[in-house]
Amino acid sequence: MPGPTLDPVVTDPSLPRKADVVIIGGGIIGVSAALFLAERGVKVVLCEKGVLAGEQSSRNWGWVRVMGRDRREIPLAMASLKIWDTLDRRVGGETGFRRSGILYISETEQDIANRDAWLALAKPHGVDSRQIGPEETEALMAGAAIRYKGALYTPSDGRAEPQKAVPAIAAGARRAGATIVTACAVRGIEKSGGRVSAVITEKGRIETAAVVLAGGAWSRLFCKGLGIRLPQLKVRNTVLRTAPVEGGPDGAGATGTYAYRKRLDGGYTIATAGVNLHPFVPDSLAFFRDFRPVRKADPDSVQVGFSAQSWRELFEITPVPLDRPGAFERHRVLDPQPNARSVLRTLEAARRALPALRQVEPVQIWAGLIDVTPDAVPVISHADALPGLVIATGFSGHGFGIGPGAGHLVADLVTGDRPIVDPSEFRLSRFSDGTPIEIAPPV
Repeated sequence: MPGPTLDPVVTDPSLPRKADVVIIGGGIIGVSAALFLAERGVKVVLCEKGVLAGEQSSRNWGWVRVMGRDRREIPLAMASLKIWDTLDRRVGGETGFRRSGILYISETEQDIANRDAWLALAKPHGVDSRQIGPEETEALMAGAAIRYKGALYTPSDGRAEPQKAVPAIAAGARRAGATIVTACAVRGIEKSGGRVSAVITEKGRIETAAVVLAGGAWSRLFCKGLGIRLPQLKVRNTVLRTAPVEGGPDGAGATGTYAYRKRLDGGYTIATAGVNLHPFVPDSLAFFRDFRPVRKADPDSVQVGFSAQSWRELFEITPVPLDRPGAFERHRVLDPQPNARSVLRTLEAARRALPALRQVEPVQIWAGLIDVTPDAVPVISHADALPGLVIATGFSGHGFGIGPGAGHLVADLVTGDRPIVDPSEFRLSRFSDGTPIEIAPPV
């Protein structure tokens, strides 16, 4: 089943021979980094092996939130929200961003206790999140047919359109001076004197002293070719969108069973809020110990199973010479088979709670592969093993909302400017320097 339809965007037909920075990956992190670098006068080239936002950056829920973030992500999420406020003006396009509020709906006393604990942790950051009761929850859910115990509510959180945001940001980056080339896989990196000196693409060589790897689910395979250990796995999530409907809640919300988000076109994005699928692959064994803490903390959140991805990755273990096509060219866009049965059950659960959805029909179902780290916090970091390389990956389903802030931070790391937030919590070395893996408690 094909992924969602993206807004069209003009890209560049050819590569320059030299650049100050080359970005690998045309998702929201990559295009945001390209925007901020180009605005600073940096000669930046972005290479995308398929199409811009062809994978998870267009397939996510479209939430833009601070609420519920891991304590390490809260400052970056808040900085990113401020950037979202400026993006449409900045890029001269429509990202679909609206500050329409988000609800974490409480069904049990334990839900309320979990959210009280998160509030205590987050309040020093100045968040406007608060616990609300059944009546206010019902009103914000446009007359929910189920009486919930309440919700954790953040009125300043928002929503945006994944199929619009990356094309709009990419267009803005090009107007600021960035070169963006699609259908152009980067096969690897050349080194000179132990540091980055060039990238080798299927369309030619680009001389550069700085590379940003923002390859999402592909970042682990690229790092493997460089001899860099990046503990990252993939998780499949299925999403459904409905036809436009009158009424219904304006923002976004989630229970333990379903999540919803009002779309700019008047329909809803519906997703299963609980269980996702991890396709068993060779890296599942390679990183078994790294992911043990999260399996122990939340054993029911991810199911393990076999899929087409399991079989495909058996043939991607051995690196390919840079003068030959490899996996990045064989698989331009990851388009996993969605779990239609599960997400249709989720839609029925949402219909029982939200009367406005009872007559509306689903019009499309898709799935995406999320890049996940052992602590579900991204890597935004210099690679100590290869000077000149910055890695931005492992966003664990949070990348869309914090993407603009992450792109800003990437640009800061590349240029040496004062970082928008402290990057130490996102360092790659936390997985190898003996730092205990910290798993955020449930919210």
